[in-house]
Amino acid sequence: MSDAIFARQLAGSDFRRADTRRDERAARAPRALEDFLLNLVGWLPPLRESAAAIKQLQRAVEATRGALQGLDDAALAARFARAVAGLRLHKRLRKEFEHLPVGLACVALACQRRLALLPHPVQLAGARALLGGELAEMQTGEGKTLVAAIAATLMAATGARVHVISTNDYLARRDSHEMSALFGFFGLSVGCIQGGMSEAERRAAYAHPICYASGKEVVFDYLKDRLAGHGVLPARVTRLHELVQPDAAPCQPLIPALHFAIVDEADSVMIDEARTPMILSREAPPLFDPALLTWALEAARMLEPGRHFRIGEGREMELLPTALAAAPAAPPGLPASWRSDAWREQLLRQALTALHLFHRDQHYILTDGKVQIVDESTGRVMADRSWEHGLHQLIESKEGLVQSRGRETMARMTYQRFFRRYYLLSGLTGTAAEAARELWAVYRLRVRRIPSNRPLRRRRLPDRCLPSAAAKWAAVADAALAITSRGQPVLIGTRSVQASEQIGAELTRRGVAHVVLNARQDAQEADIVAAAGEAGSITVATNMAGRGTDIRLDTQALAAGGLHVILTEFHESRRVDRQLFGRSGRQGEPGTVQAIVSTQDPLFERQPAALRRPAASHSAAGRAALRWLLGRAQAEAERRAYVMRVQTLRQDRELHRLIGFAGKVL
Repeated sequence: MSDAIFARQLAGSDFRRADTRRDERAARAPRALEDFLLNLVGWLPPLRESAAAIKQLQRAVEATRGALQGLDDAALAARFARAVAGLRLHKRLRKEFEHLPVGLACVALACQRRLALLPHPVQLAGARALLGGELAEMQTGEGKTLVAAIAATLMAATGARVHVISTNDYLARRDSHEMSALFGFFGLSVGCIQGGMSEAERRAAYAHPICYASGKEVVFDYLKDRLAGHGVLPARVTRLHELVQPDAAPCQPLIPALHFAIVDEADSVMIDEARTPMILSREAPPLFDPALLTWALEAARMLEPGRHFRIGEGREMELLPTALAAAPAAPPGLPASWRSDAWREQLLRQALTALHLFHRDQHYILTDGKVQIVDESTGRVMADRSWEHGLHQLIESKEGLVQSRGRETMARMTYQRFFRRYYLLSGLTGTAAEAARELWAVYRLRVRRIPSNRPLRRRRLPDRCLPSAAAKWAAVADAALAITSRGQPVLIGTRSVQASEQIGAELTRRGVAHVVLNARQDAQEADIVAAAGEAGSITVATNMAGRGTDIRLDTQALAAGGLHVILTEFHESRRVDRQLFGRSGRQGEPGTVQAIVSTQDPLFERQPAALRRPAASHSAAGRAALRWLLGRAQAEAERRAYVMRVQTLRQDRELHRLIGFAGKVL
């Protein structure tokens, strides 16, 4: 099936071939009433895949698989091709019981022959949800990598371009390599995008029917295509150019089409990483003179909170009227523009932000004399990223480093705007229910909760809240020692690099062997997490480090009670806490989890002291007070984060409208 036919099949009347040279969904301007009515669907609870529906699908697939068992590889691949040709995809796929079980049965047999894995019924149900354009919520350890591969195989066989979006380069490389044998069984090839690739290598990788890549790599490549004019000029203009210059070699886009995307760890990519837009920039002369930055930092250090500035609940810096008068005189010889109060106030606000809102080993680390931004949601370094409007240079000056060159923005786009350009979008994650309303409102993705293959055996021990950070670290160390003495491995989750090193220092002081995983050990991440299941081991990791990598328990660890997870600080998002706890008790294994926190944790420090004190009691009333305080604090934080994401999307759309970048208004 050709790309154009497939696109029309998926999009129907929405596919406007005359409007764009690229095979992607056309941009649409917001329509207030229509969007309001559609968004009401988001208030409905997430869909639930019933046991009866899974059983029905299982019976149909098993019956077909039994009939196909005797076919050789070539005959099985041919039967698969006939089944896929009969599929009508997209919204009506869930009713396709004539052809879908045949396609799934063929893929299941191929998995058995090439990967030595037989998909269980829950995985088949997850693949069906993906093919229906839904976000499948599946428990940690349910085999989401295979689920994505099954759906990618079926969709790619129809002629579609399939992108499997991962959170980082390592997972994209690992998953594409592990699943290549399955794709090859049906004559499908797979590509993989990695940071540092040349344009020719990227173009070749995207040319495969299936391509694995991290979200940021795909967005940046898409922006490069837009800057090169792909998808901007109407097709008739391009055809006219080809008639005038028939011998000119056409410059092919990096990404040939945006047909179908499967976003792994979808909540991390679509929610947590969507707070900041992807910005394609290039080096430019510095915007600020070094002397001006030095003045701004010196002036900011002289200002007092409450008197000259204040910090809002959403981490916004507000400059009070007395601030500029309290600052020293600006250095002589400045251009006329910098002598205005408005520009000096802006620079002073940025300097205060650098001093008070961005902290080393929390928001960034220092590596090889450079400031490296740390993603607060994932705990990983965001390579080659920098802050705008002089903030990055101010932080470098604060740390006594040589200032880097300035950056000039060439193009920008949010994940929210980009992913809606796919004709069919789907996703996988272990935690999506809390964000179901936003996922529908922004991406038009309905969440479907898939039950676990085996009953959950994980136990949650009573939460503990201590009155100080020092008491918390001591209690965490005591708990870890007690648990490992029984042979259970322990995973200690922290929210920042600084916190992971604090508990690491406490364990070192006690002479306890352990491993620390944070943004400084990105390269060893997979190896460290893979060894975290050894009996009696202690692994300290930022909350999201190692996500997507299985913690495989050895026999002794399983017999001792499985993996024990200690949460040392609640996150603003309930999803992230659930993700950390989900590392334990995967696939019906035993496991235990516990939260050991402090009233001095940043999430609680914003709450009144009178509300925090009762939570530190070890009584039943204290635990109830902690649950109430946690619910209040997380609800406020999630509301602020949602508002920030909405503002980011609105700003992106407004900039897009003003500069006319890429044509139509979204």
